[in-house]
Amino acid sequence: SVEMLTDDCYAEQLCRDTVCDQFKPKTLTELGLEDSAEIICSLGALFNYLKETQMTGLGRISEINIYSDNQFMSIDYNTKRNLELTETMRNKEKRGSLLWVLDKTKSAMGKRLIRSWIEKPLSNLAAITRRQNAVEELVADSVRRGEIIDTLSGIFDIERLITRIVYGSSNARELRSLYSAAQKLPALKALVSNSSCRLLKDIHNSLDTLDDIARLIDIAIVDDPPFTVREGGMIKKGYNQDLDLLSGDMDGGHEVLSKIENEEREKTGIPKLKVGYNRVFGYYIEVTNSYKSLVPDYYIRKQTLTNCERYITPDLKALEGRILGAKERAVQLEYKLFEEIRNLIAEQLERIQSTAHAIAQLDCLCSLASVAAENKYCCPNVNLSGKLILKDSRHPVIERLLNDAPFVPNDVYLDTADNRVAIITGPNMAGKSTYMRQTALIVLMAQIGSFVPCSSAEIGIVDSIFTRVGASDDLSAGQSTFMVEMTEVADILKNATSSSLLILDEIGRGTSTFDGMSIARAVLEYVADKKKLGAKTMFATHYHELTVMEEMLSGVKNYNIAVKRHGDDISFLRRIVPGGADDSYGIDVAKLAGIPEWVISRAKQILSELENERDNAEIAVKKSAQGKQVNSNSTQLSLSSPIDDRINEKLSRIDVNTLTPIEALNILFELKKISDSR
Repeated sequence: SVEMLTDDCYAEQLCRDTVCDQFKPKTLTELGLEDSAEIICSLGALFNYLKETQMTGLGRISEINIYSDNQFMSIDYNTKRNLELTETMRNKEKRGSLLWVLDKTKSAMGKRLIRSWIEKPLSNLAAITRRQNAVEELVADSVRRGEIIDTLSGIFDIERLITRIVYGSSNARELRSLYSAAQKLPALKALVSNSSCRLLKDIHNSLDTLDDIARLIDIAIVDDPPFTVREGGMIKKGYNQDLDLLSGDMDGGHEVLSKIENEEREKTGIPKLKVGYNRVFGYYIEVTNSYKSLVPDYYIRKQTLTNCERYITPDLKALEGRILGAKERAVQLEYKLFEEIRNLIAEQLERIQSTAHAIAQLDCLCSLASVAAENKYCCPNVNLSGKLILKDSRHPVIERLLNDAPFVPNDVYLDTADNRVAIITGPNMAGKSTYMRQTALIVLMAQIGSFVPCSSAEIGIVDSIFTRVGASDDLSAGQSTFMVEMTEVADILKNATSSSLLILDEIGRGTSTFDGMSIARAVLEYVADKKKLGAKTMFATHYHELTVMEEMLSGVKNYNIAVKRHGDDISFLRRIVPGGADDSYGIDVAKLAGIPEWVISRAKQILSELENERDNAEIAVKKSAQGKQVNSNSTQLSLSSPIDDRINEKLSRIDVNTLTPIEALNILFELKKISDSR
C-alpha cells in the first residue's frame, strides 16, 4: 500500500531543521544541499516519517550520496529480463543467469553487492578502470587471491548484524557473531596491505580491524550465550563486580540448600527427606508418607500428594527470598549491562559500516577475478571511442552450460561511423539471438569492471542497453503480442540516444508481412539515421528484403549465420559472416525440430509450386512491360495508362513468399481481367 503525506510534511523550514538534526554537526553547506530545496524537503519528510514509524535506528543513516543517472548505465526491466541478468526468463532461477556465472562471492554482503553491480553497471570511465585494475591485480596473483577467498569464507553478515544492533533487536549470540567476524579482519587487512591499484588501497584503508569492539565482546559475553536476552546467562564472570556478587549469592544459596537437606535428615531421622522447588510454592521439604510420624512440629504443611507431604520452615522461606531475589536482580542487571554493551557498539556504526562495505567490495572483486581466471576472459580496453570491437566473443552463460562442448566464437565490429547498424539474417536456431545477447552481456560485463569472454576487446562506454527480444500476450492489460512488441519498440525509440546499444530481434513479425516489413524498415531507417538516432544497433530479421538497406543507408552492414548443406540436410556453423542470407531454410529447420516427414515433403511441394508461380508471374509482368513499351513508342506516348498503374499497384502488393496456390491463380485471373479491359 502507498501512504501519501500531507503538504505540511514538506514545509521547507521543518525539513531543514530535521536534516540538520540528523546529520549534525555537519551543515547543509557541508552536505552539499544548501541550494537543493527539493532534496532537503524530500529528506526531511522521509526522516520525520521514519521517526514516527521506526522510532529507533535512524542513527545508522550518517551520510548522503546523491544518486545521478549519469553514474550508471540505464537498463530497463525488459532488458534485465531478456538478458537474464539475475534470473532465467523461463524458470526464474539463478542458474543460467549472468549472476550465476559471476557470483563466486563468499559472504552475504558480497552476494548483495555483486547483484547490485550487475543491475547497475557504471558509466564513469574512471570508476570502471578502478574496478578493472583491481580485478587485473587479483587475476595476476592467484596465491593471494586464494588466501583472501579462504579468509572471506565464513565471515558473518556484518551489515545485517550492525543494523540489528543499532535498532536494538540483536541478541548476545549476534554480538558473538560480530566478534567472530572481527577475528578475521587483521588477516584480511594484511592480505591487501601491499596492493598496487587504487581501489585495493582504498579497501585496505577502509578495513578497520575493530580490535576494541572484539575485545569488549570477548570479555563481556559468554562463548555460547542463550538465544533470549531476558533470562540471564549472557555476561561473563569477572565483567561486573555487582553481578558477580549476585551470582555468588545464587551459587551459595544452592550450597546452603544442600546443607539444609543433610541437617534436616540428621535432626529428624528421615533418610529420604528432600529439599525441592517449584514455581507455585517455591522451596519445600518433601517427606514420604511412611515417615510422616517423624515430622517435627515446626514443619508447616504446604501441600499433600498421593505418596508424600510437602512442608516449609521459616529458615527455608528466608533462604528462598535470598536466592530468588538474587536471581531476579541478576537477570535485570545482565540485561542492563547487555544494553550498555550493545549501545557502545552501535556508537561505532560508521566504522563498522565502512568495514562491511570494504569486505563486500573485496569479495566481489575476488569473485570477478576467479571467474576471469577460470574461464580465460580478457581484460577489455574500455574507452570513450564509441567503438565495439570484440574478437572471438563468447556467450558467458551458454559457454558454462555447455560444460566441455566447444562454443563457436564470433567477432563483432560496431562504431558510430560506417558500422552503426548490423542487419543479421539467417534461419531460426542458427544462433542470431545468442550472438546479439552475448554482445550486450559483454558490454555490460565490461562496464561492471569485469573481464570479458573474448580474445581481445575494445568497448566504448554506452549509456544504456535496450533489447527487443521475443514477446508474449499481456492479457491482463488487454494487449496482444504485436501490441506488446510495438510498445517496447516505442519505449526504445523514445529513450535511446546515439550512445546507446540496441538489440532488436524480429521487429514487425507479429503482424502481416507487408505491415511488418514496413515497420521493420522504418525502425531500421530511424535508428541508422544520425540526425534521428544513430545508435549502435544489432538488427536480426527474417525479412531478407531489408538487406538492400546496406546499399541505401550509410552505416548499415549485412551479416548472416553460415549454413552448410549436405544433400537434404543442413548444419549450422554458428559463424557470423558478412553478407545477407541466401535462403530462409524454414523447411529445413522444421525438419530439425521433428516435424513429421509427410508434412516436410508436402511443404517442399507447395514451396516448389509457389516459386514456379512467382517466376511465371515475373515473366508475365516483363512481357507485359515490353509490350507496353512497344505500344508507347509507336504512339509517341511517354506516360503509362491508368490500366498499367492498376496492374503495377496490384503487383506491388503481392508477397510471393506467402501466397498459396489458389491465391496465386486468383491474382493471375484478376491481372488478366484488368489487362483485357484495355
